[in-house]
Amino acid sequence: MSPPVILWFRQDLRLADNPALQAAIDSGQPIIPLYVLDEESSYVRPRGGASRWWLHHSLAKLTEGLGERGARLALRRGPAADVVAQLQRDTGATQVFWNRLYEPAHVERDRGIKVALRDGGVDAHSFNGSLIREPWEIQTKTGKPYGVFTPFWKALLERGVCGRTLPAPARILAPATPIIGDRLEDWMLLPTEPDWAVGLRKTWRPGEAAARQRLSDFQEDGLTGYASMRDIPGRPGTSRLSPYLHFGELSPRQIWQAASSWGQASGAAAEGAANAYLREIGWREFNRHLLFHYPGLPDRNVNSAFDAFAWRRDETRLRAWQRGRTGYPLVDAGMRELWETGWMHNRVRMVVASFLVKHLLIDWREGERWFWDTLVDADPANNAGNWQWVAGCGFDAAPYFRIFNPTLQAEKFDPDGAYVRRWAPEIANLPDKYLHKPWEAPADVLEASGVRLGDTYPAPIVDHKAARQRALDAFADVKKGAA
Repeated sequence: MSPPVILWFRQDLRLADNPALQAAIDSGQPIIPLYVLDEESSYVRPRGGASRWWLHHSLAKLTEGLGERGARLALRRGPAADVVAQLQRDTGATQVFWNRLYEPAHVERDRGIKVALRDGGVDAHSFNGSLIREPWEIQTKTGKPYGVFTPFWKALLERGVCGRTLPAPARILAPATPIIGDRLEDWMLLPTEPDWAVGLRKTWRPGEAAARQRLSDFQEDGLTGYASMRDIPGRPGTSRLSPYLHFGELSPRQIWQAASSWGQASGAAAEGAANAYLREIGWREFNRHLLFHYPGLPDRNVNSAFDAFAWRRDETRLRAWQRGRTGYPLVDAGMRELWETGWMHNRVRMVVASFLVKHLLIDWREGERWFWDTLVDADPANNAGNWQWVAGCGFDAAPYFRIFNPTLQAEKFDPDGAYVRRWAPEIANLPDKYLHKPWEAPADVLEASGVRLGDTYPAPIVDHKAARQRALDAFADVKKGAA
């Protein structure tokens, strides 16, 4: 047999529409599929607990898929540059293929790996497997990256999707001698004591097959009403595809093609619904483009005027927010959904983020860190970009005076209380009139509903009106300082 090639999986844990895999197959050489768990390199941010849980199951499914096609996934642990180089030397591989990552530290690392391989006479090839368009392809007329979403979105639509999706291969040629790697169980990605992943197991099925099924279900049942239902957390109105996208079990090109084809074939109303959903894929692209061009996005204020903001250190209220014990039912429901399932409805994400930053005046980075650990779709670009947007210090940010009223948001988007009653069952018996503001309920109503404020359910940890004014004053001071 001819010398092998290495196919390095990263955030592209799928077999369909995988350009690096297709290129490796086109080489005609035996393929060594590789996944590297790098928790040692200084540039690597350790995965959060929910993300580690998903990674374990996604790798297990990828292993199965490769095995059905005659290949075996090699699991190796250590600094990625060292692992790839060592495997190449051990196997005599003549080429290495991978799909690109766009976090600046990974870009720099991959560039170094590519140079080292080529200097050693080994070809290295990288591809776009996770974006509609490369970050350097969407620019303003002056050649600069966009900092505002709407013109970025228009430019992305003008460029369109590059190429058609690729099918999964029927067979993968493997080396005659199997490559020995680690056992997935030895990586200890799953929680044990305590086992906090019960809710994740009930909610999710990681893997490429589950991703395709979820896309099919959404296309059949969810796209039609997406534009009107996407803001209603008590109804299944969103795609819930974000973790599959993050881990690359599904490509944005697959989603784009499926939604566009459905919309074009189903009439004007359907096409409008499809475009509303694709705009959310565009927001995902926008955040990745921002991270590529602005490496400090995950931990530095884009608007440097916020460097002087006097964030409060309040561990008690931060803990109350994390555990869903703020006394504001919509906020608490969202934080409990996150803790239980590793996911939170997008509308509620904005409300809970606004509450932390503007009601409590706690640094947005505290919220970003909590989401990083608890979200199954935790993503460095989306997570940081969205938190900075809510805080008002990021690109195309919400104005500082936009402060979500959690009660009004609940009354508007959860009018029948389905969402709050599910995730805050201790107040489920309250009448609709008081469900989203239990502190206004008369004593006899509270008693009849089995609610004791401050005991079975917390009283509000801040007063909305006072907290709003305090936030307006604090953010206005920042705005003046930037003038």
